[in-house]
Parts: sequence; structure tokens; C-alpha cells
Amino acid sequence: MLRLTEIKLPLDHAQEAIEAAILKRLEIDKAGLLGFTVFRRAVDARKRSAIYLIYTVDAEVADEPGLLERLAGKAHVAVTPDMEYRFVARAPQGLKSRPVVIGTGPCGLFAGLVLAQMGFRPIILERGKAVRERTQDTWGLWRKSILNPESNVQFGEGGAGTFSDGKLYSQIKDRKHYGRKVMTEFVKAGAPEEILYVSKPHIGTFRLVGMVEKMRATIESLGGEVRFRSKVTDLVIDRDAAGGDARGQVRGVTLDSGETIESNHVVLAVGHSARDTFQMLHDRGVHIEAKPFSIGLRIEHPQSLIDASRYGSYAGNPILGAADYKLVHHCKNGRSVYSFCMCPGGTVVAATSEPGRVVTNGMSQYSRNERNANAGIVVGITPEDYPGGPLGGIAFQRAWESQAFLLGGGDYKAPVQRVGDFLAGRPSTKLGEVIPSYTPGVTPTDLSSALPGYAIKAIREALPVFDRQIRGFAMGDAVLTGVETRTSSPIRIRRDSDYQSVNTAGLYPAGEGASYAGGIFSAAVDGIEVAEAVALSITSGGK
Repeated sequence: MLRLTEIKLPLDHAQEAIEAAILKRLEIDKAGLLGFTVFRRAVDARKRSAIYLIYTVDAEVADEPGLLERLAGKAHVAVTPDMEYRFVARAPQGLKSRPVVIGTGPCGLFAGLVLAQMGFRPIILERGKAVRERTQDTWGLWRKSILNPESNVQFGEGGAGTFSDGKLYSQIKDRKHYGRKVMTEFVKAGAPEEILYVSKPHIGTFRLVGMVEKMRATIESLGGEVRFRSKVTDLVIDRDAAGGDARGQVRGVTLDSGETIESNHVVLAVGHSARDTFQMLHDRGVHIEAKPFSIGLRIEHPQSLIDASRYGSYAGNPILGAADYKLVHHCKNGRSVYSFCMCPGGTVVAATSEPGRVVTNGMSQYSRNERNANAGIVVGITPEDYPGGPLGGIAFQRAWESQAFLLGGGDYKAPVQRVGDFLAGRPSTKLGEVIPSYTPGVTPTDLSSALPGYAIKAIREALPVFDRQIRGFAMGDAVLTGVETRTSSPIRIRRDSDYQSVNTAGLYPAGEGASYAGGIFSAAVDGIEVAEAVALSITSGGK
């Protein structure tokens, strides 16, 4: 197979145009082309007057050796890479210590799935509920202002990514093509096949629910065990087991029920909001570091405004769908402001996991057909902005989430402000054209006290700049909703090249919570890599 890249065709091209472009690129006739598949389809919308589709295709040809020799050195023609996933190990007979995976977000699910596929029969522990029960609890907050601290947007089967746009793309370097394994498993679980070739695939919340259930069923069918409402409250660590690398050794986990599960291999895939777990790890001496993250506000516009700005007269084309954007501005005060987790045709959702706090996030369905577009407009901060050691970022997040709760009225409503009022420095007393999508409700107010002064100043500087890139971005009736604090984990649980904690052997920090991923796709890939490390440790005689 030959891989051809950068095949550029008009948006409204005929289907046969792809084949014609392949023949032209390879300088062959129809008889020499046995077949082809589209590997990737991207959109070039840099010029609204002429939007193109950019294809990468895999072509099967009659004389591959001859073509490669004749086209040697020709740009955008190469041998299709081998992307087949191969397991690195198989579980030994009479496996004595089953690996434990903590968390069922994308990282935990894929770690558990790959371990199960290799025969290691993992025990997967989730503090929250199964995905459908969890969905009911989440709606309880959105519709009735009733929060279940153990079953919400952050906690429960599927992780935080279940209530999101379901984006499946990332900028990670994926030299081993683990991303293909992720996409293939998602399609097996019910995702649309288009995620295998569109450049910015997404799934949406409703589809994710069913997919998560099917992946769990696959794990269980292979001998794995998934246990819900099983919160890990402690690690059993043998600090006297330190070897030449001066590490202690994990011996098991303790649940809130009092049960202890023995295991020498524990995957920590708890997500970025497991604050009580981070505290426990810190108390047990696991090496944790404070790290940069971002805080800000969610902004909402009419999706039609974003479509028109990005696509011009092509807005509404079904191939293009709802338009997205990615913006960044470097401010005079040294801060960077950027758009985060942009959700076309979606909604702003209540994402708190702790009583008395308001947190926002974005979500959309596969159709992306809601009225508003939303995105986080967030400001980068560093550990110098929040004293308090490794866990100082958690206290920082909590303080601003509590402030948002008070500004919203103390009943999980979110504080909001019209962009025009925000830029003018006056409180909002009413809303305009853009109706906020956040439930359980909003309270118009002044957001100048919702974030640190430097963050407010930076966002005020950035919005007019963004307006020059997307006309109407700073429209007066656009709505800002506070606050966005959970962009990424405020800590890093440092690990070595063997994927184990630098000072606790057998503990595998993974995914977003440990700061080795950012989003569904990268978290899933990290889960695969960690599962392989666990498997290799077990089969090589690791403790």
C-alpha cells in the first residue's frame, strides 16, 4: 500500500475526483490502481471564499515496487506505515497478583481493556456509579440543584470525558500509532466509523454512554472485574522494600468499605478532580509536584455567528458541520489567554464535584446542533501564583469555585455577565440576545471578582483581539459564565521511564490526573502505554 498525502480538492468535489487525483499523483492509469481508502480528511478553511478538503489516502497499486522506484523522492508519496496494534505480553499461567486500575475514565478504561486483552484479568475500581446511574445523578444537579459528590460530571463510569464534546484528537506524538488502536476500539464499541478518517473526530455525550458500557462488557468477558462505588481511600505501601532505586513498593489498596485488595501493580487513573485522593497520596509520601494550569470563564455566542465567520457562504454545509475555533493571545502583563475545550453547537454544564462550589465545563452531542457555541477563555497560571506546596493549586481552585458559588446566589446557579458589560467594567442586570445554556440557572452579576485581578485584566485585553480574528467575538450580548478551573490537573505525580512513580514501585500514575494527558484521546493512549508497562513488569518478574 502507498500513502498519498496533501490531496487537495474543492469542498463540493465529485466523488470520482479523489480517484482522479490519485491517478494523477502516481502517474498511472486506472488499471494500475486496485483500490484505495481514505485515511484522513481535513478541512482547509483559511480562505472563506474557497474552502478545500485535504485528503490522505492509502492506495493499493499493481506495481508497488516499480512505482516506488519511479517516484523516489517525490513529495507526499510513501509506503503506508504498519499501524496494526500488537500486544507486548501475555499473562502467565497461574497469575498470582492481579493488577488494579483505579478509575474508569478513558485512561483507566483503556488500561483495563488492554490488560484484559492480554489475559491479566484486571480489577478496575470506580468511586462513582455505572454510567446510566451516574447520568441520572448528573441531571439531578442540572435540573434540581442536588449534588451527589461521588456521582457527577467528574466521578463515575466514563470519567469527565463522558460529559463533554467527545473530542478524539490531540497534538501528542504517537509514533507507535496507539491512537489507531483507540479509534478502532471506539468503533467496535459503537462510535461512527467516520472517526477513523475525519481530522477532528468527535462522538458526543449520548453515544459515549453506550460505548462505555460496551467496553466494560468486553473487559468483563475477558475475565476483568469492574467494581463501582469502590472508592480507594488508602494505599498499602511497603517502604522497607526499597531497592537500589530507593523506592517503596505498593502492596495493595484499601477501599472505603474497609476491604483491602492485594496487588503489586496499581494503575492510578483517577482524573484531575480526585482531590481527596491527591491528599491521601501526599500523606503516604508519594512524590507529587505543583504544576501550571489555567483558569477562566466560559463564553457563549450564537453558533451561526461562528459558522459565518469561519466558513462565510459555505456555512451550513453538512460536510463542514458546526464551526469551531482556536484562539490565543499573549498579554502585556505576561499572561497568555487562550480558548479551551471549544464546543460547537453545545451547552455550558455544571461540573462541580464538591458542595458549595460552582465549576463550568462544555458539552455537546454528536449532532452539535444546539443554538450556542461555547469555549473556555482561560489564563495560564503557575505555582508562583498559588503558595501552599504541592497541593496549593487545589486550594486555589477551591477558593475561586467557592467565590463563584456565592456570586451565583448560593444554589449552584452560575454567575454570568454580558461581554459588553464585562469590557466596560459594569455589572450585568439583564441578558440580551444570547441566552445562557448553563443549568441549573444563572445570575447576572459582575465577574470582576470571580477571578484574580491579573486574569480579569488579561481576558479584557484578549477579547477585542479575538474579535479581530472572529468578527463578533466581543459582541455585547455574548455571555461569560464563571468559573472554569478544571482545565487540567493542578499536580503532577512524577513517574520514571518505566511508568512507575519515582518513589513508589508498582504505582503507575496515568492520564489527566497525574498530568500525562489532556483529553479523551491522549488519556486513552496513555492508558495503553501504562498497561503495557504493567504487563512487561509482571512477565519479567516484577514484584
